[in-house]
Amino acid sequence: MLPFIAISPSDPMTQASKSKKAPSADLAEHPGGDNRRGADRRTNHKARLKYLLFNGRRERIRREEDRRKVFFFDRYHPKLFAAITAILMLSVFDALLTLILIANGSSELNPVMAYFLRYGLLPFIVAKYVLTSGGVVILLIFKNVFLTKARIRARSLFPAVIIAFVAVIVWELFLMFTII
Repeated sequence: MLPFIAISPSDPMTQASKSKKAPSADLAEHPGGDNRRGADRRTNHKARLKYLLFNGRRERIRREEDRRKVFFFDRYHPKLFAAITAILMLSVFDALLTLILIANGSSELNPVMAYFLRYGLLPFIVAKYVLTSGGVVILLIFKNVFLTKARIRARSLFPAVIIAFVAVIVWELFLMFTII
């Protein structure tokens, strides 16, 4: 025989059980039974500067639906920072080697850089750095975007750019040692 326990209406347990919603109401509002409140915070697609200034919010893409979106402010992996630094340093080194080769009788084959070279050494170096930086920023913004139907991500272009700069610098060094 079970003992009978009387519960008074002022008992805290009784008050708590009366204030709860019926489980069917929760399930009707939120399919799947999750307890979300308010609007979905992912509906705001505006990039926020605070995410850039304070380490961003996401380091990798977790959801399949998010892989099709472009995120402007992220937390970037240190390897990506190293790749960006390498590209910018190789660009400046390429500009300096180009100037040495031009001083020894070579000519600039790139028509865009030849245009800036007509205005002097400083405009040439600044233009080289600004154009390279702009390209790196564009690659960084779209690093998670697929470029083709072959599903190649833009972030895979960072090593390709580094290899291209290294190849150009090796060629310039070869020319420098054969000319000078």
